[in-house]
Amino acid sequence: MTDKMAEDQETPGTEDAVSAAPGPTHSGFVALIGPTNAGKSTLLNRLVGAKVSIVSHKVQTTRAVVRGIAIHDNAQIVFMDTPGIFKPRRRLDRAMVTSAWGGAKDADLIMLLIDSERGLRGDAEAILEGLKDVPQRKILALNKIDQVRPEDLLKLAAAANEKIAFERTFMISATTGSGCDDIMDYLAETLPEGPWYYPEDQISDLPMRQLAAEITREKLFLRLHQELPYSSHVETEKWEERKDGSVRIEQVIYVERESQKKIALGKNGEAIKSISTASRKELSEILEQPVHLFLFVKVRENWGDDPERFREMGLEFPRG
Repeated sequence: MTDKMAEDQETPGTEDAVSAAPGPTHSGFVALIGPTNAGKSTLLNRLVGAKVSIVSHKVQTTRAVVRGIAIHDNAQIVFMDTPGIFKPRRRLDRAMVTSAWGGAKDADLIMLLIDSERGLRGDAEAILEGLKDVPQRKILALNKIDQVRPEDLLKLAAAANEKIAFERTFMISATTGSGCDDIMDYLAETLPEGPWYYPEDQISDLPMRQLAAEITREKLFLRLHQELPYSSHVETEKWEERKDGSVRIEQVIYVERESQKKIALGKNGEAIKSISTASRKELSEILEQPVHLFLFVKVRENWGDDPERFREMGLEFPRG
């Protein structure tokens, strides 16, 4: 692979990073936050130039902070894709929202992404209120600008900036890439001067086993849409590099009820076969080697109350 994901090892420290950039280098962490389905994962993949976060039309797809690493000019920009912020109802919801705000507070700069079509309704308003107590520098990105009239965009930008003193406001389309170069230029110029945190060819700190599970979870959502609730989780249980250059991957899809297992399998196993084929194809492209993928569906009641499952997702288990 030319661009590599992280191995199942510790994240390299600054002293291990390799920079081929001439002259002074810049680096920093940028937290990408916003309401659910604002397009954060799509934007992250666009800015990094490769797929590091899964995308689906289901809200709350991203569950833990995913880091995507981009090089622009002499700067290494580490984007932190956080779960969409919303009003939590379940234990998993609380863990995701806590993870999102934690990612924001750990960053050098916060980029708030707002869906221009939805504007400041609902969760966006609450996020703006929450950001008032966060000291980090902040920029605003209004997404899906091709779906909104210019005069409405200007009104939206003005309304948001009345609530928060954003350093800059960008109008973008994460899907087409419009305006994204402006964001990269700005970040490369304004992030602190310092050494890079990661090797030049690394695009994410997500272990391959976890990425593979995320890819399958994405295909699960895309295939089943509203049929399967959020009470499903994918884990990579086995990863075997074979002598012929291929890799054998075994994954388990956990659901909470027998009725959900039937949905995941589908009539005559059609659903699970479709999910497996789509996931295997994408994993083969990412790994640049043949993939033998084996999916199993198991019922694990109340897995959303199991601390071990939260650890596997990179989330802290909320007590109480």
